[in-house]
Amino acid sequence: MMKIGLIREGKTPPDTRVALTPQQCADVLKLYPGIQLVAEPSPNRAFADQEYIDAGIRMQADLSDCDVLLGIKEVPIDKLIPGKTYFFFSHTKKKQPYNQKLMHALIEKKIRMIDYEALTYDDGARILGFGFFAGVVGAHNGLMTYGKKTKKFSLIPAHVCKDMQEMLHQYRYVKLPPVKIAVTGSGRVTAGLLEIMHHWDIESVEPEDFLVKEYDYPVYTLLKGANLYENKETGTYSREDFHHHPEKYRCKFEPFTRAADILMNGIYWDKTVPRLFEKTDIADPAFRMNVISDVTCDEDGSVPINMGASTIADPVYGIDKASLQKTEPFQNTDATIDVMAVDNLPNELPRDASKHFGEHIIKYILPELLAAQSTILERATICREGKLSSYFEYLSDYAYN
Repeated sequence: MMKIGLIREGKTPPDTRVALTPQQCADVLKLYPGIQLVAEPSPNRAFADQEYIDAGIRMQADLSDCDVLLGIKEVPIDKLIPGKTYFFFSHTKKKQPYNQKLMHALIEKKIRMIDYEALTYDDGARILGFGFFAGVVGAHNGLMTYGKKTKKFSLIPAHVCKDMQEMLHQYRYVKLPPVKIAVTGSGRVTAGLLEIMHHWDIESVEPEDFLVKEYDYPVYTLLKGANLYENKETGTYSREDFHHHPEKYRCKFEPFTRAADILMNGIYWDKTVPRLFEKTDIADPAFRMNVISDVTCDEDGSVPINMGASTIADPVYGIDKASLQKTEPFQNTDATIDVMAVDNLPNELPRDASKHFGEHIIKYILPELLAAQSTILERATICREGKLSSYFEYLSDYAYN
């Protein structure tokens, strides 16, 4: 019998998402007779303790008798139970300085750390993630920001809605103006962005038409791959070459800054990938975009006027085009650009995001956990028994020093 515990989120502010919903816990007990499930009491979950109790899941304050512990965000060091197997987003695989002490503790306490972010298929694609709901909320927030800035319509924030269905319900009687939206990316975040485009019946148009035409109804264009990047020397695009050598490429987004009203950014970015535009570009009188929903939210990243993450309670800040300084948002003027840069967007729809996440855990991860051996889990194991796994030996200077 394997005993799995759902831990109480301890990071401040506490995350309200869960790895498994009450109904999913009940489903697990039916699907896997070899698993026992308990939950640590918590006042902050999107699902109340009583919902777990009603689903037949026992509350247990002391989880030290569990074999596996499931969380979402980083576990506070003083809450880590030595020798256990933990699943959560550790944010250590990129040597994040703010979590080096956590990395040290995982080693010292001989914990097996399986990071959700590192759970991948053989081709490297991620199995688990909240990207889809980041895109859903990011698109909603982008349109909400545009409505508030232009004073043309208003939307209720996602985080005050009970769930996604309630959020979508308000769209039925809101007529959007003829806004032009540029959507970037090709992954789960972008899938979430497009989900909202479809719910609004916003028309999709080809990039070349988007650049030269005006419309009397709302439209969007999707920019990815060859529509977004080209080799500096050959003018061509190879996906494999771009992923290995992004520094060889230039970004082709600049013309869209003069054609789009809203940018919804869902691209993966690191320092070797060219930015969508440069800070100095926004001073150009032809720069048209006045709302940016930067869902991937890299400070000074693909959106160089991202001045840092905002919060769910206060999601938008303005950027003065002349001074490049933060200013008050929602000014109905072309002198400012409003940036939505919340870095924990899925937490605005925690019940829906948790359901989606839990489905993937049940379908793809629990069978691996019960198997005698699992390459998928081995690839995602950062450390065990006081040592880094072979897949993460590159973290040696970070983990041991």
